[in-house]
Formats: sequence, structure tokens, C-alpha cells
Amino acid sequence: MIDRYAYTRRATRPVMVGSVQVGGGAPVVVQTMCTTKTPDIEATVAQSIRCADAGAQIVRITAPGVKDAQALKHIRAGLDAAGYRHLPLCADIHFMPTAALEAIEHVEKVRVNPGNYADKKAFKIVEYTDAQYAEEVDHVRAKFAPLVRRAKALGRALRIGTNHGSLSDRIMNRWGDSPRGMVESAMEFIRIAEDEGFGDLIISMKSSNPKVMVQAYRLLAATLEAHGTSYPLHLGVTEAGDGEDGRIKSAAGIGALLEDGLGDTIRVSLTEPPEYEIPVAQALVARYAPWRAQPALAGAPIDPVDPHAFKRRQAEIIRIGADTPVGGTLIPRVLVPAPAKPVPDREPAADAVVADPTLWALEAQAVPGAERCPVGSGVRGPGSGVPEGQVPLTFLRPACLLDGRDPGPRTPDPGLCLIRLDGADPVAEVRTAVAALLPGVLVGFAECGLLGETRAYRLLNAVIEERFQAAEKSAVGSGVRPPIAIALPFQHDELAIAAIGGGLLIDGIGDALYLPQAKDPRRLAFTLLQAVKARITRADYVACPSCGRTQFDLIEVTAQIRAVTGHLDGVTIAIMGCIVNGPGEMADADFGYVGSGVGKIDLYRRKEKVKSGIPQAQAVDGLIALIKEHGMWKELTA
Repeated sequence: MIDRYAYTRRATRPVMVGSVQVGGGAPVVVQTMCTTKTPDIEATVAQSIRCADAGAQIVRITAPGVKDAQALKHIRAGLDAAGYRHLPLCADIHFMPTAALEAIEHVEKVRVNPGNYADKKAFKIVEYTDAQYAEEVDHVRAKFAPLVRRAKALGRALRIGTNHGSLSDRIMNRWGDSPRGMVESAMEFIRIAEDEGFGDLIISMKSSNPKVMVQAYRLLAATLEAHGTSYPLHLGVTEAGDGEDGRIKSAAGIGALLEDGLGDTIRVSLTEPPEYEIPVAQALVARYAPWRAQPALAGAPIDPVDPHAFKRRQAEIIRIGADTPVGGTLIPRVLVPAPAKPVPDREPAADAVVADPTLWALEAQAVPGAERCPVGSGVRGPGSGVPEGQVPLTFLRPACLLDGRDPGPRTPDPGLCLIRLDGADPVAEVRTAVAALLPGVLVGFAECGLLGETRAYRLLNAVIEERFQAAEKSAVGSGVRPPIAIALPFQHDELAIAAIGGGLLIDGIGDALYLPQAKDPRRLAFTLLQAVKARITRADYVACPSCGRTQFDLIEVTAQIRAVTGHLDGVTIAIMGCIVNGPGEMADADFGYVGSGVGKIDLYRRKEKVKSGIPQAQAVDGLIALIKEHGMWKELTA
């Protein structure tokens, strides 16, 4: 089980994908997926090379049919001839066991979707008896076992890739459209593989909703542990979208799990050229690469968070100034530092402007692997004597929002490690602990009070410390349960902010966001809140990243739809190149725009298809008409 007050990377069995090891203590592997048509050998080889040159360690290619799977042989040969024999390929399979059996002959890994590998495209609501359920599983076994046997014979790997949107009617009937259903869908296929003596499996639990995705992976890890296995995990938020929205949503979901020590390979799914995904994935991986195990805390409070189900932490309501309530069941507030920047037209304003010295009690944390002061920049850790090129040890973080009370004058020094331990010589204890964790890094010592009480400061990462505080302030008999602000006043990396803040919001922790070092603290806070469904303030898009199955230019069409619907605050639109992931991916969307054939579009209202085969040239107008029909359209004002 995950210890939420410790940092330990989940131990997994190693799985070789060609020459690349996934799991087994290997560094997290970065991968992406081609957007070219698979039969276009030249284009697919060229794009695979661009992805590899950008840093992709595995490239996935769709194989919708047997002919596409046969093309993989020539793609593999083209890459080998170009000097990319080291680059493993993964075939992506939906609906077609025959295509999978062809693909396994040519590539190092095959991904199958357990929701549709052996199930029909038409999803029906059926009441299954136990006997009928077992009969369906036997049908799945008959389809999947031949692929497992061939993978075993050839030394290939398989990924069992569950998608939230394409669970079979059997799973939906028994387990529902839920993280539990996603896990059980994968477990059916895992048990079949194990019955064949095959263990080179990688598992994924993808959803366009980061909350669902995180809960499903956590539940999967616990289920696999109870099952007595430890397969590597492939992480990703599917249909994350493009631009800032796609990057922040991906960082929130993937980062939340990496913070838990989960994840052996990742893909950031953006509605952009695939090589653009790689730097984002690499930045996320780099944040965790230098981290060392952090032991569990002695005497830690009972964690009130159920990591497998979302529940907002309850807090009392306080006010910032005269008119900004924070806490309770209110939506999380956005706080910005003074002086506040101008707000662009049609964008939400921050809820409050705050000044650090008067509204915040500052706490400290030591972050292993913090950003280094750039050599040659003249930047040093302020006040601590940290030389150029070394790590300034500590970020300072506001912990709790105060109810109008002034904690007194403070001059926080981000070069000091404010830690208090209970021994006779706490200064020596701190120096010893830090020297063991980060040899050669200078550390100062200071002590700080919170509301007049002495606090013990711990060598913890931001997420663990926030969890600890939330638990302490939620304990029975503790009296007042103040709102908690997720505040990162010395963190300027937006992906790191999304990973830390997103993970806490997904856990139901956080009544306000304060991100003063972000390029635009207001906009980033609203983007992060929207990404994790904590507060919706503008139009939202569930947009798939394109692949060889896509029936239209996703990048172009997404831009077109954004241009005419971006002013529809609170409306969510799914833009999908095909329906392969199932209508369930549109469960959180109000409307869907889905490719159904060359030049043809289907329109959805939530999960229900309401228009079929609309010519693409008329589809955006059709989408607007559908939004108007349901009373959710408003005219764009000047």
C-alpha cells in the first residue's frame, strides 16, 4: 500500500520492450504516438525518427486493421535501415484480434484495450447472471490467449490499456462507469495472461478526467499488491487537449501519481504534433528522477483521505478582508500577490489580492532535487551562502490562511531550512539529516511559530507536508479546521506547480491557490482548478491527440471550435478523431464532435449520438446549432 506520509517509488517487475527496460527500478520511460496514417510507411518512419530525436524511448503506432498491422513490418525495417534499431515500436489495437496477431510479429510491444478487444462496438445495457458473465470472460479468453501465447514465444511485451470511455457492457453492468470498473476490466486480461504463464505486462488506466485517472491507478496498485503481482504502470491523461490546458491537465494527473511513487513509463497526450509531447514528459520525469526515498513519519495522524474516491476536505469558512469567504464547500479561491496584474477581457478576476507579511504564516520545506542556481548567472541562495551552481535547499510555503490575524513581521529567507526537531541539539540533527540527504549543500537553521505555537518542521516534499497538515487540522477534537491554501511562493515551474497543486486538489485538499512566482498567477490558478474539475470558469475541451485512426485534422479543427466557442464559460466540448475510446470519454462533456468517417462527423449530447454523418464542412455550424438547441449558447459580446 502507498504510505501517503512517505516517498517510496513503487517496486515493480522489469519488463523489456525491445532494448528498453520498463519498471524494475529503471528510470521512467518517455513515449509518444504517431499521428500519420500507418500505411504511409515513409511518413510514419520519418515521424518516428523525429520523435526519437526529440527523446521518445518508445513510439506507438495504430493498427486499425490487418493491412495496417502488415505495414508495421516495413516501418520496422525502415527504422532499422535508418539506424533506429534501438527504438521499440508498440502497436495500438482496438476491436481487431487478427490485427494484433499480425502486429506482434513485427513490433516489440502490442497494446490492447480490454474494453473492446473482444467486445462488439455496439454497447448495450444487459443484466448479466454469474453464468453469463463467466461465459463472456471465456469468450474474451478465446480471443486474447492466442496473442499472449505468441507474445510469450517471441519475447514481446503487452500493454493492457484500459480506457475510462470504452468499458464493456459486461464491466459497466457489474462494476459501473468507475475506477473499480476500469481496474476489473484490466484484471480480467491479467488473469488470462497469468494462466498462460506470461508476465511481461504493462498496465494503464487512462481517463480524460484526472480525478478518475488518479483514483483508478491508485486502486490498480492496491489491487495488484493484493493479487501478489507488481506489473509496471504506464501513466497518461487521455484526450488532455492542447496548449497550456493540455500541459497542465497532464501534469496534474501524471504528477499526482509520480508524487505517490507510481509510474514506470508516461505519455503526455496533446492535440499537437507528437514530438511536442516529449519535452513536457521529460520535464515531469526530471522532477522525480533525483528524488530519494523518504521514510514514513513517526506518530503521523490518521490520513482522512480515501485515495480511491474523491471527497472534499471540509473546513470552516473565514473571510479575506470584508468580502471574500474561503473554506466550507465553497469553490477554491484564487489569490494573487500585490500588485495584481490587469485581467484580460472575458477572463475571471482573482478572488483576492494578498500581501504575504500580513496574511500568511510561513512554513518551510526541504525539497530534494530543487532547482540549481545557474552557473554563470550570478544567482545564489539568498542569505545562506549557497554558491553558484549548488542547490538552494529550501522553499518557503504559506501553510494556513489566517482569519485576519497578523502573524507578525517576517523576513523569510529561501536559503534557510526552517526545521525544528525534538532532540537536545536540533541544529546538529538538522545538519546531520540534510548532509545525509544532500551531501555538500549548505543549510542554515531557524525556528518559526504558527499562531503562537511551535511547529516541528520536517524534511518532506510539498505534497507530503500538505497531507500531514490537512490530517492534523482534520483530526477529531482538534477544534477549528481552518481552510488550507495550496501556496508555492518560491516555485515558478508551472508543470511542478500543476503536479503539486493538482495532486492535492485531486485529494480534496485545498480551499485556495496562491502561486505568486508563476508567469501569470491568476491564469495558472484558474487553469489548474479547471483541469482537475475543481472550478470551471471557461469553456473546456476534451480533445484527443490524434493518431492514424483520426478522420480529420484534429489540430486545425480544435482551433476552429475553440475560436467560435471559447466564450462559452462552463461548457465542455469533446473533440475526438474517432469513437474508438468509446462515448464514455464524453461523460464529462456537454457536447461531442466525433469523426465517423472520411469527411463525416457525428455530434453528441453527452453520451448520446444525436446527429450522424454530417459533412465536415457543415459540422461546426451543426455543433453551434446543437448548443443553441440546449440553451447553452450565448453571443460573444464586444
